Amino acid sequence: MTTELFAEAPPRISEWRRFARVFFGRKLVLIGFVIILALVLTAIFAPLLAPHDPNSPDLELRLAAPSGGYWLGTDTIGRDTLSRVIFGTRTSLIIGLAAIGIASFIGLSLGLVAGYYGGWIYTCIMRFVDAIMAFPMILLALVIAALLGGGLFNVIIALGIGMMPSYARLMSAQVMSIKQADYVMAERSMGASNTRIMLKHVAPNCLPPLIVLVTMMLGATILAEAGLSFLGVGIEPPIAAWGAMVSEGRQYLLTHPILSFAPGLAIMLVVFAFNMVGDGLRDALDPRLRGIL
Repeated sequence: MTTELFAEAPPRISEWRRFARVFFGRKLVLIGFVIILALVLTAIFAPLLAPHDPNSPDLELRLAAPSGGYWLGTDTIGRDTLSRVIFGTRTSLIIGLAAIGIASFIGLSLGLVAGYYGGWIYTCIMRFVDAIMAFPMILLALVIAALLGGGLFNVIIALGIGMMPSYARLMSAQVMSIKQADYVMAERSMGASNTRIMLKHVAPNCLPPLIVLVTMMLGATILAEAGLSFLGVGIEPPIAAWGAMVSEGRQYLLTHPILSFAPGLAIMLVVFAFNMVGDGLRDALDPRLRGIL
């Protein structure tokens, strides 16, 4: 009678299943993911979800209390608060994605070049990035927005420049570590060009921490946009923006608190959701944490 000398190997778990198990294994991450999904769907279907035109005033309904027709009441010129909160979702998402796109493209490009070539190129690029980082992000964005003027495009540019240094610093650190790997050395010894090595081998292997940074910075970008709009240098009327709505309603906090609380709650939920999803992505993409979470 023969005996089994070797135990049967356990079934291999795919990377996707491993990622999903870790990512969705935390309730807060799952809640954040659901909130972000609701945010995206609300932004896409805002015209269908909004009960009224968000920019149509009705002075006869000025500062109306919440009712069956106006669930969150109306603002100082009779516009439906709920409709403006819904359309503000679209504004915040557009600005957040566009600003992060600009910041990540410029920052990752600078960080990739600086980290790969090193030497005086690294010194020049990183000193430029350090000069920008000397200013707090929201202060830098405030100055740029004030110089350029309000408006959707100018706010995106201001936030994109303000967020750029974080991506450049992280990218350069990742590249300096990865460019010493054996597979990069082997590719270089085979005569591959620097551009091929950077784009095919170095940049793709830098993505996991950068994806986490993008997710977490989306919440910070939306919060910064709300801050600029609150201060009056962000989105210009009549476009619905959560920060501007909070600013408009602050003088009625004692009599009509819903005017500020509704958009303020939306800002809080969105920032919370992106932070939780960012934490979940960090845990799921970091191989050092897979065995303990």
